[in-house]
Amino acid sequence: MHFTFVEVEKGSALRRILTCQYLESILLPEKSCKLQEVNQGLDNMSDRFDCGECKESLYGRKYIQVEDVPHCIPCYDRLYANTCQECKELIAHNARELFYEDRHYHEHCFRCFRCDRSLADEPFTSQEEALLCNDCYCNEFSSKCVACDKTVMPGSKKLEYEGSAWHENCFVCHGCEKPIGAQSFIPDKDHYYCVPCYEGRFAPRCSHCKKALATGGVSYKDETWHKECFVCTGCKIPLAGQPFTSQGDTPYCVKCFSSIYAQKCASCNSPITGFGEGKYISFQDRQWHQPCFKCSRCSVSLVGAGFFPDRDQILCGDCNNDQEDQ
Repeated sequence: MHFTFVEVEKGSALRRILTCQYLESILLPEKSCKLQEVNQGLDNMSDRFDCGECKESLYGRKYIQVEDVPHCIPCYDRLYANTCQECKELIAHNARELFYEDRHYHEHCFRCFRCDRSLADEPFTSQEEALLCNDCYCNEFSSKCVACDKTVMPGSKKLEYEGSAWHENCFVCHGCEKPIGAQSFIPDKDHYYCVPCYEGRFAPRCSHCKKALATGGVSYKDETWHKECFVCTGCKIPLAGQPFTSQGDTPYCVKCFSSIYAQKCASCNSPITGFGEGKYISFQDRQWHQPCFKCSRCSVSLVGAGFFPDRDQILCGDCNNDQEDQ
């Protein structure tokens, strides 16, 4: 936040700064106060006119009246003047006084902590109670734009990403060179792209619709699809997250593949898909699901055991022997 100087309200009584020694009068919110000079040669010299504080005569001297009580200048300054935050001396009634965050300064004491330049007519910043001119603050605390290498001035809009800062108009797309602003962007090495430029240059294309894949998608046989584009060739249901197979390069769901291409089990006549209990037995031009590969007579499993074909049947050793003995 930046501040400009304010001419102070003077003490608890005086609310407007006296800038001229001969100012005729000043106004107070609750107290009337006049700077006057008492001349010699009054009509009645027996009348006393003394300072309300030190009781010294005010004849021939300037004074300030507070609530109808006259004060000599030294007493007024001692009672009502503020103390300068910098030099710790009183700020006299006729000095220009600056005020900031409950602190009072002589005009010549209100200076930059770093370069010592006057801040009386300059914008400034407070950093841990130290007053800094704009230039010193920017050199010490402000970020530098990585694009133009100039200081990002306090109060101006800036963008930050991974420890770097940019002026709002310096953070531009490497492709179209337009300011990205608050839009989404995609980093690529040391460059930044708006989404349309990145998709146009780098994003993979869907094998089905040929449009760019910004995020996600499905990869199969070195090709990519949008999830909604990767569907069964037969029934068109989405295959993402589902078991599927293919005939050549064409994907199918299990149901469509089974009905179109799968071999039938010689025992149960159901398709052999390769899914679920997918192991199967093949002999000559016939196939069986593994659980279906059993003796046609006694139903003992023939998986891993010897068997004997008998026309359309397959027999275990015992059943084949019994048949030969008959």
